[in-house]
Amino acid sequence: MSISTPNAISTPNTSPTITTDALIIGFGKGGKTLAAKLSAAGRKVVVAEASADMYGGTCINIGCLPSKSLILSAEQARRDGANSTPETREAAFEAAIKEKRRVTSMLRDKNYHKLADQDNITVITGRAHFTGPHSVEIATAEGPVAVTASKIFINTGATPRIPDIPGIHTTPGVYTSTGLMDLDDMPQRLVIIGSGFIGLEFASMFADFGTAVTVLQHNAEFLPREDADVAAAIRAQLEAQGVKFLFNADTKAIAPAADGGVRLSVAVKGMTRGASQACDSTPAGTGNAHTDTTGATDATDTTTTTSPTSNPTDHATMSHVQTKPSDDGEPRFAEPAEARFCLTTDAVLVATGRTPNVEGLHLEAAGVELTERGAVKVDELLRTTAADIWALGDVNGGPQHTYISLDDYRVVWSQLNGSDRPYTVKDRKHVPSSTFLATPYSRVGLNEREAKAAGLDYVVKRLPVAAVPKAQVMRRPDGLMKAIVERNTGRILGAMLLSVESHEVINIVKLAMDLDAPASTLRDMVFTHPTIAEALNDLFA
Repeated sequence: MSISTPNAISTPNTSPTITTDALIIGFGKGGKTLAAKLSAAGRKVVVAEASADMYGGTCINIGCLPSKSLILSAEQARRDGANSTPETREAAFEAAIKEKRRVTSMLRDKNYHKLADQDNITVITGRAHFTGPHSVEIATAEGPVAVTASKIFINTGATPRIPDIPGIHTTPGVYTSTGLMDLDDMPQRLVIIGSGFIGLEFASMFADFGTAVTVLQHNAEFLPREDADVAAAIRAQLEAQGVKFLFNADTKAIAPAADGGVRLSVAVKGMTRGASQACDSTPAGTGNAHTDTTGATDATDTTTTTSPTSNPTDHATMSHVQTKPSDDGEPRFAEPAEARFCLTTDAVLVATGRTPNVEGLHLEAAGVELTERGAVKVDELLRTTAADIWALGDVNGGPQHTYISLDDYRVVWSQLNGSDRPYTVKDRKHVPSSTFLATPYSRVGLNEREAKAAGLDYVVKRLPVAAVPKAQVMRRPDGLMKAIVERNTGRILGAMLLSVESHEVINIVKLAMDLDAPASTLRDMVFTHPTIAEALNDLFA
């Protein structure tokens, strides 16, 4: 069976039962870091991973690192003009996928050996499920392995959330981010269902490769949790890359197209004219970029971008229609009119969020409860509702970042190493985030709408990136920097950086916030020149 030991990927097991100090289910960032630490402390550890393709966890194999490899390759293709013709686009995409696979394979192998080469660690490849409070069965290719552990750590991550749309599971050409990052051939047209930051990263990436991208958004507001000026700047950047948006769009069905592509039946509220008809009444293959608002057939197509209430073919505006009074005498309004469109594309990305990966764990056998959102329920020490069982990373419903999984390791380890006062989730400060668009967007703390909703007295600091010398030198002057500062104290409440190298600079702001340094600290700090970081002098002036 697939029990990994030092210097061997797969070694037959001589015993059907293993007793160990610690069992870690999942090879993610928090779990693998904890395994190495426990091993160094002399404790016996078993790590169960469902797939040999996932040694190292989501980030290394199907998340942040392979996607960033492809994003950098796409940016290079755009700069070099390799996205200008079908032939050069295909060559650039093929080279990018090859490099992504090389990097992923190398990192996966290093992560595997970092654990498996330690005497105290046994890596078992197979899917685990609880059979009792301290017992787990792992289904391997050669048969089940029973593991009994004093302490168990659930580190199974998250999995893509798939909406209930007819045909979404059975139609070829429909992918999650995992599948889309491993295509051999570049799609000329791509429709993305969902406009969260994962979807937008892929929209930006594929637009840089030369794919015609259309994003379908369920509601009317773009990035509703961000400040309006920041959201508008991000949208403008994506549209400048050629990305098209269709708002108030609900995908009703997905089916194969006659040309081998994918056909989507989409209802758009607020539209009354145009291609308003059921998909099944349109001959397969007749949908095209111009008439059906999908992505262009080539990089030069100019599909109409629609506003929340406009028609993609004639921009007619539709408002609510008042009807007869209701029984209580109050006027009632009809639902907004909607039009149906058939969108034909080469590939569909489903980017509608991720959900904690708990399926098949049989958590009830161990007394582990879930939250209303389906995450493993934990307290501020990441303890589950069962004694001596913890949950780390995305599976516990916290922010879905690999660095949060790493910080979860710190929370757990502080309880196991004899600390007088364990580190808790409540001790965690100011979690930053970065979205790797053509111009990266990074933020930390409160934005303006959140500060206003909290009733804080604040001032807004703004700086156009075009005013930053290094951005001009890099020929990357697009974007804006924005910060929120408490009026009387000078306390930094938050920052939003839509700027080249923002993913580096945001960490300086986070550090200042962690240290309770006032805005004047960054205003007066001596930075090297020319750098993007020195823009903080002017931003906080």
